[in-house]
Amino acid sequence: MTPTCEVVADRPDGLDAVVRAVTSDPAALAAAGLDRGGARRQGFTGKAGQVLLRAGAGAGDSDGADTGPLEAVVGLGPPDEAGREAARRAAAAAVRALPGCRSVAFEVAGFGPMLAGGAAARAVVEGALLALDRLDDFRSAPEDPPAIERLVVLAGAAQPLAAATDAVRRGEVVAEAVRQARRLVNTPPSDATPRAIAEEAVAMAEREGLEVRVLDEDDLRAERLGGLLAVARGSAEPPRLVRLAYRPDAPTATVALVGKGITFDSGGLSLKPPASMTTMKYDMSGAAAVLGALGACRRLGVGAEVVGFLALTENMPGGRAVKPGDVFTARNGTTVEVLNTDAEGRLVLADALSLAAEEAPDAIVDLATLTGAAVTALGKSVAGLLGNDERLLAAVGEAGRVAGEPSWTLPLPPFYRKLLDSNVADLANIGPAGQAGTVVAGLFLERFVGDRPWAHLDIAGPAYADDTSGYRNKGATGFGVATLLALLEAYQPIGGPASAPTASRAVPA
Repeated sequence: MTPTCEVVADRPDGLDAVVRAVTSDPAALAAAGLDRGGARRQGFTGKAGQVLLRAGAGAGDSDGADTGPLEAVVGLGPPDEAGREAARRAAAAAVRALPGCRSVAFEVAGFGPMLAGGAAARAVVEGALLALDRLDDFRSAPEDPPAIERLVVLAGAAQPLAAATDAVRRGEVVAEAVRQARRLVNTPPSDATPRAIAEEAVAMAEREGLEVRVLDEDDLRAERLGGLLAVARGSAEPPRLVRLAYRPDAPTATVALVGKGITFDSGGLSLKPPASMTTMKYDMSGAAAVLGALGACRRLGVGAEVVGFLALTENMPGGRAVKPGDVFTARNGTTVEVLNTDAEGRLVLADALSLAAEEAPDAIVDLATLTGAAVTALGKSVAGLLGNDERLLAAVGEAGRVAGEPSWTLPLPPFYRKLLDSNVADLANIGPAGQAGTVVAGLFLERFVGDRPWAHLDIAGPAYADDTSGYRNKGATGFGVATLLALLEAYQPIGGPASAPTASRAVPA
């Protein structure tokens, strides 16, 4: 059950716990009375994620026992790091430390010493709700549900109630969108099939007032989506391509979002080792992120028109599976030689990106769990960011910073394009082993976006968590949803064709 959220100016009755936050600055700790006594004995220093529980200051009952709400003090870390992400993580740490409480209030003023407006309230709600997220649909006996049923945001006298209420509402919308993506990715792959996800997209479109079109196998052939059809050939499950569109009354621009939706990736005939398949239901994380983001656009009042493309299929080693050495023709007419069937994500993205580019949007952003090389280079917490336009790359990178989803920009040097040369086709789907795998994959995708400003997020690392940390639980993280929504909420039209980043124009010395 998702807790309810409310915003009040003053502390209400009936609370089980009140949460406040402090930085690790000694002066701040002293001002809060946390530099002595129990705090010191428990080793509480305001370090990020530390939680100190103290008995409440109630009036006392007839036996002299304290009846006030429990007080939880949570650390933000150093003052210069006490931004949105620190507030999210602190809120998550607090709710994880209060499993027996049903009604919890947050004094948000202390969570945002560096934040303006309602940013602290929004961050607290996002962090708390996402930390409490559970998927018990497939358990015979569900785990004990989170005890917290009510989250109260104490805005305080200095914070306009209307602004705090709007910020909390937006935080709830973003958290719901992230949870939707997580749930899709965590669902077993035989349940989250291309057809099932397409059906969910249709149902969501009806709820949220979106346009939707689902392309089946006949449609895919008619639309010449050779890459998606090639990957799907080995599976008994039919592929789908879903197009969603959000149209505000007076759009300022059009942004196209593209998501890789490999609902299970066996590697095809280039079969993965068994251990590498155990998490391959997460290979549709990009499509799940796009779906979650589209569903939130209307409730967030996004000013741009947003078009989303979900390329959905399994990658299986059936008798009709595409073979190493096969050649197919993509939507834009490019012929591609498949040298490794486990480099399939770029093949389905090629068609989806081509469709997106044909609509001449102001910008294209795609998300994909694309390369293991991105995990090798950047680890499990940072996405790879590549593209053909400095302005868009900067906007996506800043959106990720605001959302708590960091990325690192990698170059697209043109002298690496030759690594994708094929002996028989226009393009090979992989380059030499061990050489700039993420960059070469980006150069492959670049061939299908035309002159449109385009950014690619390789989320292979951060889309799936090996353990619980902060507000991310073990399993699917929903990484990318919050970045897309932060980008769209503040979107400023780029205008015109792509402006190649300096790194892409570079030539060898």
